[in-house]
Amino acid sequence: MANATTASPAMMADPASERIAPKRLFAFIIMVFGMFMSILDIQIVSASLSEIQAGLSASSSEVSWVQTAYLIAEVIAIPLSGFLSRAFGTRLLFAISAAGFTFSSLLCGFATTIEEMILWRALQGFLGAGMIPTVFASAYTVFPRSKFHIVGPIIGLVATLAPTVGPTVGGYITDLMSWNWLFFINVVPGIGITLGVWALVDFDEPHFELLDRFDWWGLLFMAGFLGTLEYVLEEGPQYEWLQDTSVAICAAIGAVSAIAFFVRVFTAAEPIVNLRTFSDRNFAVGCTLQFCIGIGLYGLTYIYPRYLAEVRGYSALMIGETMFVSGITMFLVAPLVGRLMAKLDMRYMIAFGLIVFAIGSYQMTWITRDYDFYELLMPQILRGIGMMFAMVPTNNVALGTLAPEKVKNASGLFNLMRNLGGAVGLAVINTVLNNRTDLHITRLQERMTWGNATATETLTMLQQKFQGLGDSALMAMKQLSQIVHRQAVVMSFGDAFFMLTLFYLCLSVLVTLLKRPASPFGSGGDAH
Repeated sequence: MANATTASPAMMADPASERIAPKRLFAFIIMVFGMFMSILDIQIVSASLSEIQAGLSASSSEVSWVQTAYLIAEVIAIPLSGFLSRAFGTRLLFAISAAGFTFSSLLCGFATTIEEMILWRALQGFLGAGMIPTVFASAYTVFPRSKFHIVGPIIGLVATLAPTVGPTVGGYITDLMSWNWLFFINVVPGIGITLGVWALVDFDEPHFELLDRFDWWGLLFMAGFLGTLEYVLEEGPQYEWLQDTSVAICAAIGAVSAIAFFVRVFTAAEPIVNLRTFSDRNFAVGCTLQFCIGIGLYGLTYIYPRYLAEVRGYSALMIGETMFVSGITMFLVAPLVGRLMAKLDMRYMIAFGLIVFAIGSYQMTWITRDYDFYELLMPQILRGIGMMFAMVPTNNVALGTLAPEKVKNASGLFNLMRNLGGAVGLAVINTVLNNRTDLHITRLQERMTWGNATATETLTMLQQKFQGLGDSALMAMKQLSQIVHRQAVVMSFGDAFFMLTLFYLCLSVLVTLLKRPASPFGSGGDAH
């Protein structure tokens, strides 16, 4: 029989009492829409940064902060949400988050300077972040254990689909209207979500007395640690890491803040976040898997559009249409994953998902400059299948086996790991692309000698092409140099995909560290 500490009374109830009340399910679906909006806004502006840059007369380094400010604020707020959810209750916290996210979205749309935009984006990220872990916590505390195979795929689908379709949605909105509508489009749904949650959510009661013991020093140290970490990971690759003064200063602040944060967390009477939850093996391994899944989720959402833009010359709209394949696949696979979770050992499902993800990445190691929609079709389908099979059971294994009173705090940590994984993944991928591009350029240039027949023939052909248009020899050399650089870039993409292939194959072995979960959708079964 499952350990009583791993299930709430609602979970252990008889089947008649395990029916989901329509009001409760409808309230949860409204909350899921709020989470979708919050996660979508991480990526929705990524395809339209050039339009925002032109609209606000900003430099390229300034406009990157439209993304960075949101991510830094969000990564600080997500772990904080566990404490706030216990203090305010699900209803009040979610309503405040949704209302704040909606209002700051409106301010972003009306921004006239880059400084205003960065400020409102940071506010949007901080306020909206509370919706994400609150939905995860509600899914695993409000609903009976036998219904996890229904609610699990819903939140898993949203967590993976939102960042995947973000560039697509952003591209369409900007193309049809203007960049301002990337933010205005949140207003009407945001108002509806705020009112719906306030009227329908009654999952728990607030405990305002916790606010009297709020650990302000813990918040300060956590903000210093996570905020500077996110900045270093975002800006490091393009500025040669610690060779840049601002990156080096932030790294130093982050290191000191990290030490102070960990000391504070383990000594404070009411810590801002309870790290002792990691003593649960399934939660600790689940968080590690979630961190690594975040690398693939955000990494491939970045690397595919970059290839299509730099090598294929696609517009934001064309990139979105090409990337939509993964989103459709996730949507179609989610119900299947839910059904299989009720019948199969979830550890095998996670391992299967990671291996499928690795196979999809491996197919891209042979990438050439001619890879188009149809060449990317199967790798993207495999990516969508792998992501759903890996993420949804991981959510259930990590959060679904915890005692109910631990889930709110754990949900913040669990979602933080996915975002940090994405930040680390982007930093590593950018570094690999930069370093391998330089290496391949050097190697290709070494082979571009007069003794190389192919190089000589190509140069001669280019000279003939530019005959009568000016200095044909110089123009041919420039064209050949561009060809070499493009080929080096394509080869570096292949290297990055090969790195991800090896990483996810090795990661599939980590699943063996998970305990076999108790029979997840009914009573019985051994927890070990």
